[in-house]
Amino acid sequence: MLAWESYVEAQALRAQGWTISAIARHLGVTRVTVRRYLSGEHTPGQRARSAPDPFEGFAEYCRLRLGADPHLWATTLFDEVTALGYAGSYPSFTRALRARELRPACEPCRSGKTSQRAVIAHPPGAETQWDYLELTDPPAHWGFAGSAFVLLGVLAHSSRWRGWITESLDQPHLIEGLDQVVGRLGGVTRRWRFDRMSTVCHPGSGRLTVSFGPVAVHYRVGIDICPPRHAWRKGAVEKSAHVIAQRWWRTLADDTTLAGAQAGLDRICARLDGRRRADADGGKTTVGALAEAEPLRAAPAPLPAVLSVERTVSEQALVAFRGNRYSIPPGHTGEIVTVRHQLGTPALDIATARGVALAHHLRSPDGAGALVRLDEHVAAMTRVVLAEFTDRAPCPRKHRRPPTADALAEADRIRHAQAGPASGEQVVIDFDAYASGTRPLRGRAHTGETSGQDGRESS
Repeated sequence: MLAWESYVEAQALRAQGWTISAIARHLGVTRVTVRRYLSGEHTPGQRARSAPDPFEGFAEYCRLRLGADPHLWATTLFDEVTALGYAGSYPSFTRALRARELRPACEPCRSGKTSQRAVIAHPPGAETQWDYLELTDPPAHWGFAGSAFVLLGVLAHSSRWRGWITESLDQPHLIEGLDQVVGRLGGVTRRWRFDRMSTVCHPGSGRLTVSFGPVAVHYRVGIDICPPRHAWRKGAVEKSAHVIAQRWWRTLADDTTLAGAQAGLDRICARLDGRRRADADGGKTTVGALAEAEPLRAAPAPLPAVLSVERTVSEQALVAFRGNRYSIPPGHTGEIVTVRHQLGTPALDIATARGVALAHHLRSPDGAGALVRLDEHVAAMTRVVLAEFTDRAPCPRKHRRPPTADALAEADRIRHAQAGPASGEQVVIDFDAYASGTRPLRGRAHTGETSGQDGRESS
């Protein structure tokens, strides 16, 4: 095999008029080798196989299988050719597939994965794009079951970003997030764009759900659902999710409260309003300036949806919700209760899993760290705690307490019952007890048998 250095040298010497023999002597190889490389029969840097290729006999089968099914897994195809007698390894098999380019390209998949992007022009105030960002491994003291989520809203014209942290993807939490993000964006655009989330539309058909229709009517917006398999159709909000995940969530400290995290998210979104942009005249401006110039409608009052979350009762008969703790009557420690709050109202209710009402509280601001206790709950908890107190001295733990006489007698009885009567031991039977427990024989059969026996004895 000739390396590229030797091949280049042979080409240069041949161009200078050297003979094949002279070049072979100069490079220290045979004339046949020089002739094959100069003629293009061999490729520099590639060694010819000395043994036959074990894949050669299966190449046509693989071409036919992959031509009929371009998405056929290589592992599945490897199992098939192995059953047919292929003796090579799986890495050699996949390398042969790539070298021969046996897998055809799938045009629908290729068109959906293009790296080219076209910027869609959005007039001011025309569209808001919405999407969820999943936040894995939230701080444990937030009390979220599993992941946390950020509902992101982006003004498509100016690229202003705002977000709201939530613990659930259900529709009431979505409605709350829409109200919170709209207020942070500064108003409502003419249309909203969603992907095929089940709380907005039916994922299969893209038609609005019956429960989300009143939400759109309440905000007086048109709804656009992204078509399936259209990557980056909501490019602005998808980019915001990528930036917020890397620049905010990855650096969030473990001891950050939920209210502190929301405040940090608001700060970074406001700081990113300073991103440079070009205005309509080609001059320099910022995202914040473009957003302030957008014609947005004022946000209406919150839609009265009812939030419902589950919480575990603490030993102090307290239930945590949004950075505050609320009291319930004692006797429910460790139970799962439901906290309900209607948007736009100042109160919340706590009930058992079966719907029995436990408490009704005025809600404190989120993240205030307030401890809200009702007087009747405090009194009931005090009575329970005081009832458990006693003036008796605690039981001594190190005194000797051997088995009592009754316990020893019972132990002897158990041992005798398990061991059975010993050899030579006389068994005494109380005849009166035996006679009283025996049922007397009655009936004609027994009577005749007895008289017959008596007759035989008399004869």
